[in-house]
Amino acid sequence: MRKIFALGVATSLLSAPASAAESPLRPDQLAYRDLLKEMVETDTSITTGSCTALADKIEGHLRKAGFTDAEIHRFAVPEAPKEGGIVAILPGTSKTAKPILLLGHLDVVVAKREDWTRDPYTFIEEGGYFYGRGVADMKAMDAIWVDMFMNLRKAGQKPKRTLKLALTCGEETSTAFNGVKWLTENRKDLIAAEFALNEGGSGRTDKRLDQGGKVVVQTIHVGEKTPVNYRIEATNPGGHSSAPVRDNAIYELADALVRIRNFEFPLMLNDTTRAFFSKAGAARADDMGKAMVTIAANPDDKAAEALLNTDRSFHSMLRTTCVATLLDGGHANNALPQRAGSNINCRIFPGVSAEAVRKTLEEVIADPRMTVARTDNRGPDAVAPPLDPKILGPAEKLVAKYYPGVPMVPMMSTGATDGVFLGAIGIPSYGPPGLFGDPDGNGTHGLNERLAVRSAMTGRDLLNELVRTYAF
Repeated sequence: MRKIFALGVATSLLSAPASAAESPLRPDQLAYRDLLKEMVETDTSITTGSCTALADKIEGHLRKAGFTDAEIHRFAVPEAPKEGGIVAILPGTSKTAKPILLLGHLDVVVAKREDWTRDPYTFIEEGGYFYGRGVADMKAMDAIWVDMFMNLRKAGQKPKRTLKLALTCGEETSTAFNGVKWLTENRKDLIAAEFALNEGGSGRTDKRLDQGGKVVVQTIHVGEKTPVNYRIEATNPGGHSSAPVRDNAIYELADALVRIRNFEFPLMLNDTTRAFFSKAGAARADDMGKAMVTIAANPDDKAAEALLNTDRSFHSMLRTTCVATLLDGGHANNALPQRAGSNINCRIFPGVSAEAVRKTLEEVIADPRMTVARTDNRGPDAVAPPLDPKILGPAEKLVAKYYPGVPMVPMMSTGATDGVFLGAIGIPSYGPPGLFGDPDGNGTHGLNERLAVRSAMTGRDLLNELVRTYAF
């Protein structure tokens, strides 16, 4: 679930050409392209696809490269046979160095052919881009991990650290079988690692690459918010609409929603967001950049906060947010409503519990007649990983190598990834830099999803070198 938002970095200061000139692909890149094509053309949506089918194909590639029964582990549950996953292990030579986990989700958001310009499950290269559902979120990275494992085994190269690869299903659908959740609860031994590399990090261009865009920033994903849904509900005895009374469930709900709309959760910073605002702000010459630097140094500066709140992305990064997303009420045109409710979708800042937010909503509504109940449990509360220099240092050096003049900025996602399940069992999850996207989001979760060929190939080279730096 790769989350895209405007980083607001000044392009005049940080412009740099996207790495890798337009040239014929190397043989190793062509092999990677073929693997990515196979992944994209294997439908893994929750409605018409199968993660298990793609995991079967990945297993075949790994076995052909030389992986054995002892190194390949498949998993699924009877009630979700199409949502299976795979774990592969490349043993390291060290008995003391802890493993590294490479994580990826195989499932994609549903895509309807009638809405797309091209068939979403046909891999198409056009105008310097790869098109197809999942090419950006996140099969390009999945293919990088699989390709890396295959090449290391074929070359007979043995890392110092054991490398583990987990490709799972269920990240894109909260009601589906979630493979990472299952692994943390049932086969923790398979994924035990010092840290994990997952989705979330990325670069951004100042405009579409095919319109002359340049990469202006690379991010490393360090932490995320917790998504939680609550239902607020008003109930009433109802009655005939010809004799209305003020005690009306719909009115009570409307009043509650207005209070929620007007409520602002307090500003919060952690190590990641403080580093983000400080570093990204310093790269800007405008008032917003000054406010970013100021808030990192002094979170009590109300003027800086007010300016930052005018940017929806910055506003969300600075606090827990809750917003009404669904509404229902009443049962007949000529009857007073007996029930009215709304879904409140919250994105909770790391370190704040879901129960604390529920209680805050109760206090904000301030109406004992109404109930506030959590309606889902996608996963545990998010735990912010540390800004570990052993993780960030090598990544920053490689960004300087592959994207000269482009800064790497730590970023906390306002969305969600499966890394939250790993954090709950003590495995910090980081989204490394390398790939990059355009400001419009590249159609991720939407129509005509695409990824620049240069993004895929440069990202592949950077991530291969990064994993080698960590593991060898």
